[in-house]
Amino acid sequence: MGEVKFEEALERLESIVKKMEQGEMTLEESLDAFEEGIKLSRFCSKKLDDIERRVEVLLKENSAVTIKQFTGDDENES
Repeated sequence: MGEVKFEEALERLESIVKKMEQGEMTLEESLDAFEEGIKLSRFCSKKLDDIERRVEVLLKENSAVTIKQFTGDDENES
């Protein structure tokens, strides 16, 4: 994917999804869009995994910090 930035890839992926949801593409166009979407999805997933590993390394360097699995429910805890 070259020098594509995460944000650009995600934006393109969102654009593809919206276009496909409209249902106005030919079968060949849909297949091409799906193929590009899969590649973009894998690229974004890999970028996020890489960033997660980097964050874990940074947190481990500071032994006072505990790594906690993010569940999304934390903001409701008081």
